[in-house]
Amino acid sequence: MAVKRNRSGGRMLAVFEAIARGQPLGVSALARGLDADKSAVQRDLMTLADAGWIAQSPEGGGWELTPHVLTLARPPHSSASLRVRVRPVLERLRAATGETAYLAVPDGDHFVVVDAVDSPHLLRMVPPVGIVIPMAGSATGRAVLAALPESEREAVLGEPVSAALAAELAATRKRGFAINDGDIVAGALAMAALVRGPGGAVVGSLVLTAPAERLAEAQRAAAGVLLREAAEALGG
Repeated sequence: MAVKRNRSGGRMLAVFEAIARGQPLGVSALARGLDADKSAVQRDLMTLADAGWIAQSPEGGGWELTPHVLTLARPPHSSASLRVRVRPVLERLRAATGETAYLAVPDGDHFVVVDAVDSPHLLRMVPPVGIVIPMAGSATGRAVLAALPESEREAVLGEPVSAALAAELAATRKRGFAINDGDIVAGALAMAALVRGPGGAVVGSLVLTAPAERLAEAQRAAAGVLLREAAEALGG
């Protein structure tokens, strides 16, 4: 027998996610964005506030998340956890390359950065924890696409795979890591290698990112090998 869904609970989660994406947000903006009744959204806001999940912005003008979400987002105390095991791996990659290293994990149809260690250089690329990694153009997205059967790539991208991208995906499979050279942010380079769990399922993406001018072609090849080997060792 099908279980009936809680519509008000679903709306409250939608309110919470909308605040996370666009904070600070007021009740009117939330109601318009969600196409929901303003009084119902107001009740959701007060429930979330009473539970400590959101608070009014100190500058006024809307609601924002509280640090409570970070408390629950901390890695569990388990040596088997990817997020626990990845920290020394990220630190070794930074020490070996001098560049920022981070872990992104799948969340639905995209990836989210969950841990990062910053480059010691004054000029560096620093993705904030929690940022969403787009599939189109990103090194992580290309690593994922390269691992998919051809028949599934167009569905993920939402458009046909160009000849240039198909050639890049073939090169990605051959070397074991993907490269994004300024395709999202001009002058920014990123390299990504997939982390696989038991059975070969993708459980994360290890990424190195730096100003492109600091990593010449020969350096990229060496750094990519380190990245690929770290991802393979981290996998289950």
